[in-house]
Amino acid sequence: MAKPEDDDKPKPKTYFFFVGHDRYETDQRSLTGAQIKAKVPDWQAGYGLMLEGAGDEADRLIADDESVSLDKDHGPRRFTPVPPATFGA
Repeated sequence: MAKPEDDDKPKPKTYFFFVGHDRYETDQRSLTGAQIKAKVPDWQAGYGLMLEGAGDEADRLIADDESVSLDKDHGPRRFTPVPPATFGA
């Protein structure tokens, strides 16, 4: 049973984002592309991670070492797995 003083402790802030149609949560304010990929079960090796642009922003590919803010003022971040491009095939 929870102690009354436990109710006074601030709850950890939760951030969330979507990859495809699936929602993921974290207690971290920002994650790198590699950290986001690591949260997705069965992520396909070689796939890229596309961040969907909001408003006038264009969609853009997120590098594994690039940090993305998950602050709520950006709205929920939405990502899409992108298969590797094959040129000249």
